[in-house]
Amino acid sequence: MNRIIFYILCCFFFLTACKVQKQSQLSVQVNNSFLNKPEFAPAHIGISIYDPKTNSFLFDHQSQKYFIPASNTKILTCYAAMKNLGDSIIGFEYISDSDQIAVRFTGDPTFLHPDFNSQKSFHFLQQNAAKTTFVAPRWNTSPMGNGWAWNDYDFMPERSSMPIYGNMVWFNKKGNGLQIIPKAFKDSLVIFSSMQNGFFDITRDKGDNHFQVVKSNSRFNETSLPFVVKKELDILALPLLEDTLNRVLHYASELAVEPATWKRFYSQSTDSLLSIMMHRSDNFFAEQILLMIANQKIGSMDDEKIIDSLLKSDFSGLPNKPRWVDGSGLSRYNLMTPRDFIWVLNQLKKEFSWDRIKAIFPTANEGTLAGLYKGYEGKIFAKTGTLSNHIALSGYLITNSGKELIFSVMVNAHQSSSSAIRKNIEQLLTNIIDQY
Repeated sequence: MNRIIFYILCCFFFLTACKVQKQSQLSVQVNNSFLNKPEFAPAHIGISIYDPKTNSFLFDHQSQKYFIPASNTKILTCYAAMKNLGDSIIGFEYISDSDQIAVRFTGDPTFLHPDFNSQKSFHFLQQNAAKTTFVAPRWNTSPMGNGWAWNDYDFMPERSSMPIYGNMVWFNKKGNGLQIIPKAFKDSLVIFSSMQNGFFDITRDKGDNHFQVVKSNSRFNETSLPFVVKKELDILALPLLEDTLNRVLHYASELAVEPATWKRFYSQSTDSLLSIMMHRSDNFFAEQILLMIANQKIGSMDDEKIIDSLLKSDFSGLPNKPRWVDGSGLSRYNLMTPRDFIWVLNQLKKEFSWDRIKAIFPTANEGTLAGLYKGYEGKIFAKTGTLSNHIALSGYLITNSGKELIFSVMVNAHQSSSSAIRKNIEQLLTNIIDQY
């Protein structure tokens, strides 16, 4: 019996020694081939590599310090959506009887968006427009997020309770002219340059919906620009819908008698929206998803209140309480730790199927990982994050030995090029895949 116990203890110490040796080798590798590179000399770096099977950190460097996460923030938005939105998103809420229908919008960003061929919400409204009254939505925030850069106005669509065409104006070259969608904006276009030779561009004033055709050195094919959203539903969104449906619509600030329940009209699968958000790092979809969660969970499209509610409920287990201010990560006010992302990614793995996660997160050479990790398809599933001087990447690794690891790498205040930082992170993670 003593001999058996001796052998068991020997095996235990041997396996422990191998594990410690592997961790030591990884530490040496990360320090020598990553942290000591000159590109990272002025930067703040946090790295965490976690093995969920053994509940142990294989490498941990400043993982409980706070970093600007950029679009890694979308990982939190994605988890919150998977927890709260169900299989399908709510296109709108409605009450109906034989004569009248009351419709209240819920922030669905897919309405008439060109990414979505199926438009069940639009077809329902088209068929029932004559008897529909649109009721003011439960909106309690602003079109722009807290801490967004002021000069993103020609890049980032504004948030709204009733998005239409992605809150963008789409311009396409058509013969010697332009096709403009929504067509209601055709009278907002001022032509300052000839379009005959095809070398022109389209710009927008900062504070209003005035668009200009201006001379350019590049040939124009197509572009899209955000339009200015008005806070009140009936000022802009409803006229745009009227123009699309070709009929006058009715609007009410509230119902005379508030009923007990509203029915839900579902528009798209939740995962179809999440997949685009994560693959393309779509900021507009991320912001609207957070507002849809708010409408469903706390009864009001209020980003500040829903974040507070989520931190006290679904995210109460985070190891380091983040400063979380928006759904997309556009704001530099966001502050999160690598350990926070390890926790969220681990929760995703515990609560949802791996096949579902793989369909939502981009893999190698796909989405915002295009051009990177070639040959490692199916070995990495991750979300990028990029703001000027800040790079982040968090997700899952499947090593050649079959280990499933979770990682988060955050680099803030670097002075190198973004491509150089990404390439170094790529080398680090592919080495782990190959060797661990």
